[in-house]
Amino acid sequence: MRAVVVGAGLGGLASAIALARQGWGVTVLERRPAPAEAGAGIAMWPNALRALDALGLGEQVRAAGTVEIGGGIRTASGRWLSRLDAADLRRRQGDGVVLLPRPELHAMLRAAAPAVTTGAGVVRVEPGDEVTPAVVHDDAGGAHEADLVVAADGVRSIVRSASWPSVTPRVTGTTAFRLTAAHELAEGGESWGGGDLVGLAPLPGGRTYLWAVVPTGEAPTDPADDALGWLRRRLAHWHAPIPQVLAAVDTPVLVHRLEELRPPRTWHRGRIALLGDAAHAMTPNLGQGAAQAFLDAVGLAEEATTDPSSLAAYDRRRRPVAEAAARRSRRAGQVAEWRSPLAVAVRNALVAAVPASAAAAGLDGLLGLPATRKELVR
Repeated sequence: MRAVVVGAGLGGLASAIALARQGWGVTVLERRPAPAEAGAGIAMWPNALRALDALGLGEQVRAAGTVEIGGGIRTASGRWLSRLDAADLRRRQGDGVVLLPRPELHAMLRAAAPAVTTGAGVVRVEPGDEVTPAVVHDDAGGAHEADLVVAADGVRSIVRSASWPSVTPRVTGTTAFRLTAAHELAEGGESWGGGDLVGLAPLPGGRTYLWAVVPTGEAPTDPADDALGWLRRRLAHWHAPIPQVLAAVDTPVLVHRLEELRPPRTWHRGRIALLGDAAHAMTPNLGQGAAQAFLDAVGLAEEATTDPSSLAAYDRRRRPVAEAAARRSRRAGQVAEWRSPLAVAVRNALVAAVPASAAAAGLDGLLGLPATRKELVR
């Protein structure tokens, strides 16, 4: 069984690990000269941790990260609208939310994955069929035959654009800022203003991960602009510790315009399977992008065989779940970014009125639940 994974990001490495654990011979192609993962922090919700358990990395990630001890949603002035009961989350899910630097998570996956061929950008894929293998052509002149091709090359996937030309990214009209700071955080969560949102999360070593999302039309457009200075001015009057975290930033600020994907009607064609952002790039509002990619990786490895018709089972298993998460994330972002004072007041009142039991049930619906009681006990 031969598989070619296109892309060595989080989803691509996870799929390579999962397939190798199922006995596949795996080739990983990465167009960049060295695999790397830009980013600040990342939150691993319980469903992501269960997927990492299936990859043999769950305990390593838990040991490397910080468990979120509290959070919720606040206004820009600091008034709590809702609270996350971390103890109750652990009781229901068997895990809390583990936070760690994104590059560190990528390094763990890289160490566990098959070797990566770098500097090999894919230029063309012959999808194959029931009797013919797929062939992946790279820009170094290589031709890689495969029983399975995993398109894990991101929201602007080269593999997807050739076989699904109508499936294109769309901008959300928002821009994200991500950074870390030498600041020890008591509790995290998100704060919603009138069009802006800011999130805080604790990282190992007494550090803080901060992300902010603002309307693109109001964000700096010149890469040479002082993004940190702009953020400090923009958020100077938000509640503590947001200004204090921004004052303690000691890493570059990452800025990018947010995009999501118009969902394809199917995730497979011939011997090609879409995975992660190539299949369901979503807004970051629910912290589910990497989690859903990891679940894709596990599901694909469990369903795929050398018969390309097996990819229909992967599609049935993963596409409805991931697309539902993307829709929920989009709606959450739209609500968080409301701007009119009246709309903001109504939103805040509605969020504050949601019973804790209903919020917990909604979160469990997003994350799923461990399959057995044994999994709930650690």
